[in-house]
Amino acid sequence: MAMPPMLEIVNLHKSFGSRQILKGISFKVYKGEMLGLIGPSGCGKSTLLKLICDLLTPDSGEVVRWSDEIGLVFQGSALLNSFTVRENLALALNRRKLKKSEENAIIEEKLRLVGLADYIDSYPSQLSGGQQKRTSFARAIVNDPKIILYDEPTTGLDPVMSTVIEDYMIELSSQLDAASIVVTHQYSTWTRTASRILLMHAGKSVWEGSPEEAVVTDNPYMKQFAHATREGPMLSTLL
Repeated sequence: MAMPPMLEIVNLHKSFGSRQILKGISFKVYKGEMLGLIGPSGCGKSTLLKLICDLLTPDSGEVVRWSDEIGLVFQGSALLNSFTVRENLALALNRRKLKKSEENAIIEEKLRLVGLADYIDSYPSQLSGGQQKRTSFARAIVNDPKIILYDEPTTGLDPVMSTVIEDYMIELSSQLDAASIVVTHQYSTWTRTASRILLMHAGKSVWEGSPEEAVVTDNPYMKQFAHATREGPMLSTLL
């Protein structure tokens, strides 16, 4: 018997005024899978994440989630600077009304997962960019989500730190066995972390397959994106 998806996007449409952002996109994400959602700027990736999180409402179509436990890693770390690392994570646990000892145990466990147990009482300003990003990972998984969404998790990081963050994404995927989506432009991120790739262009899915297939396919959209060339069908609609 086939495993049901944790998340299913069904013929999703979304417009802002006269501008049509999503034009009938559909896909599924399964438990333990990380889907790389890639494509040029403005193709609808971030809008899609907001629809999945109920931050926006679709014009038509459906977002079907088999769990309401969603963890979101923002493009920026989005930490509260006046709160310690512990306090930033505690905010995400507020609705569970835990005892202080239970809350602290969960926070310490999640920080150990991302290698930041020693920074629990530090403030964001005392952390490096990579440490802030890892703190945002810990906050995203503090409630053991079944669905994790990463919005450009390696943007603005140097190549070495990008590799560190990608390694943590791979480790978290293995530890939590969640259904994950990573929105990214960065070649190393989608080739290293994703088990499947979906390429978007102009609000539609134009190619889907594995990272290994992505770098050798003759599909004109994927070939242009993977090899960062001017020649191909994307440029004419982006200028």
